Amino acid sequence: MGLTARIRTRDGWAVSHAVVTVADMTGAQVLRAEADAEGAVRDAAPLQPGAYTVIVTAVGYAPAASSVIVTASGRAEVGTVTLARQGGTELPPPGPWTIDPVHSSVAAVAQHLGISSVHGRFTEFSGAIEIAPDDVTKSRVEAVIRAGSIDTGNGMRDGHLKSPDFLDVERFPEITFRSTGVTATGSDRWTVHGELGMHGVVRPVDLDLAYLGTGPDPWGGTRAAFRATTELRREDFAMNYNQVLQAGIAAIGTTLRVELDIQAVQGESLPAA
Repeated sequence: MGLTARIRTRDGWAVSHAVVTVADMTGAQVLRAEADAEGAVRDAAPLQPGAYTVIVTAVGYAPAASSVIVTASGRAEVGTVTLARQGGTELPPPGPWTIDPVHSSVAAVAQHLGISSVHGRFTEFSGAIEIAPDDVTKSRVEAVIRAGSIDTGNGMRDGHLKSPDFLDVERFPEITFRSTGVTATGSDRWTVHGELGMHGVVRPVDLDLAYLGTGPDPWGGTRAAFRATTELRREDFAMNYNQVLQAGIAAIGTTLRVELDIQAVQGESLPAA
């Protein structure tokens, strides 16, 4: 196998229409290959040993270039190339945006028995984003999650999570997030500082945010996509329940990994169904 590569978006999707061009140090093109439906590029023709430049292009994405050294084997293993959507180096146009819960997800992952993970999600939530026109650090986001909408795919486990041992949804029906600031950490990555209210406790939380781009939707609107992650400790929100098994292994891990995939629609409200 001569050239191998995997082309992905920042949120992990395959870019099936990507084109990979390989040029030698004189700038002459020596190979051109297209990605398949899974975003994989495979070309069996061996390359001459030496240094090459690999350029990946795709309609709607900013091109990416990297260098690769081909050894005597004739193989060029480029690995995974991540493409940023066009316009992904800036935040969306300023003004109000509304989170679309139908095309977004709020998920959490916890370790179970020290050997596997339990995945859950909240199915009911809403939120609004305000992109500041001049100073991005003054942009704001607010969101509300219905604690009782937790769904891990197991009714008994969901019932326990809603109980006073964990979320105590009868007393604390809402989980809230209110931003306090934004800090740039890269060309299309940001840290959103904010306060998370859960189980009657409010704590500062930072979200690691990747902006995935903006574009039109089929309904005549404009949408922006984001992916954000953070980690929470249950103890910080007064959820101290646990069952310790043999050898001191906790049944449920104390750390939650939160994963947010968000689509927001430009404007102060969602379009009518």
